[in-house]
Amino acid sequence: MRRGVIFDIDGTLIDSVDAHAHAWHRAFAHFGYDIDFAAVRAQIGKGGDQLMPVFLSDDELERFGKQLDDFRADLFKREYLPGLQAFPQVRGLFERVAAEGLKIALASSAKGDELETYKQKAHIGDLLSAETSSDDVERSKPHPDIFAAALEKIGLPEPEVMVVGDSPYDADAAGKLGLVTIGLLCGGFAEADLRRAGCVAIYEDPADLLAHYRDSPLAGG
Repeated sequence: MRRGVIFDIDGTLIDSVDAHAHAWHRAFAHFGYDIDFAAVRAQIGKGGDQLMPVFLSDDELERFGKQLDDFRADLFKREYLPGLQAFPQVRGLFERVAAEGLKIALASSAKGDELETYKQKAHIGDLLSAETSSDDVERSKPHPDIFAAALEKIGLPEPEVMVVGDSPYDADAAGKLGLVTIGLLCGGFAEADLRRAGCVAIYEDPADLLAHYRDSPLAGG
């Protein structure tokens, strides 16, 4: 029996994947690295601690990794975050989940201050039982730390909780804890990639999941 749902945010609830990719792409360029935009975008869903090592050596990370991450974070908050919007029917989906008696938690690789902005944009703050961000853990997705922290805060065992996310990194991280993941395509990842990572069902976006809620794994379908 499901008693709780953990939602990813970027690309799942908020249309932010391209914005994050552009911020990272510009940050790498600022530090002299011409990295293909598509290669950067494919890594969105990870936190900076897991994304930067894909493109930088250990020595580079030691020398200027923190400065690059700080530059990226400031750029994102200044130029991209204010214009982001929630996907349609995010609050409607959360209201349906809450009406079914399920607890709701957020688990994001975003930083804590970004998480607060996202909650306001999606109008979901009053429907949450718990939330975690990259500030709460040492390692971001695809490590399971953020989901483990969310489980602890929501106070439910793994078999009673599902995850909703948009990236293979969500499903990979959740699977390491035995959590079942529903995948959404609105983050731009291919359905085949989500299924390979372990997603048991795929929907276009929060509105599509809400429209098919009765037959979805959230309702036992």
